[in-house]
Amino acid sequence: MAISLKRRSEARPKPDAMTLVEHLTELRGRVLISAAAFVVTATAAFLLYPHILSFLQQPYCNLNPHHCGFYITGPLDGLALRIKIAAYGGVFLASPVWLWELWRFITPGLNPKEKKYAIPFIVASILLFALGCLVAYLTFPHALGFLTSIGGPSLNQILDPTKYLSLIVLLMTVFGLTFEFPVLLVSLEVAGVLTPKKLSSWRRWAIVLIVVVAGVVTPSSDPFSMMAMAIPLYLFYELSIVIGKIIRR
Repeated sequence: MAISLKRRSEARPKPDAMTLVEHLTELRGRVLISAAAFVVTATAAFLLYPHILSFLQQPYCNLNPHHCGFYITGPLDGLALRIKIAAYGGVFLASPVWLWELWRFITPGLNPKEKKYAIPFIVASILLFALGCLVAYLTFPHALGFLTSIGGPSLNQILDPTKYLSLIVLLMTVFGLTFEFPVLLVSLEVAGVLTPKKLSSWRRWAIVLIVVVAGVVTPSSDPFSMMAMAIPLYLFYELSIVIGKIIRR
């Protein structure tokens, strides 16, 4: 048993002893594993299509409980929608495997101090991305209500499921990515590029910039989504200052 464990540990050489071809070979293996995970999870999402569609449709049904059906205009639209949901679901469900393979690929090249900071940063990134998606999902009914009423009462809307799906998925993705803001700030503080004192002195400009960014990157361009993004980003800014002071101590 000890011999087999020793051989397994020696199967992978140290990063500084690996050639370019060996690095590329390892990268290819991990990419293939990630691709296989995507195929499996996308297939599962394809089979679970009714449940996923019902989950994404729920904000619309919360807005219009008695009339929240979608309408398609072509015979292939239903298949295209199911394939798109399978692709989105595959990416989301396979993301833990991708992150694990990426972590396994870069870990040998990190020194002990970098490894100590890497794990909290990765965990925080995953949790903040999930939090951003949740906030977008919860505020989407208000955004959808604003968008459906802004045109006036004389308009009767028939929602295309493909456009609806693209909007809600894009909104959740944008919220998830922007909620990585504190991870970026704390990383710059750890690297010594920024200091809590500098961030405190930039607070007024940060507020203006956060509001502008929230107005620009929000796909729905409604005030509810903009405020739902801007307020947490400012709170994250203040939290980054506090965390930076703790790290410096």
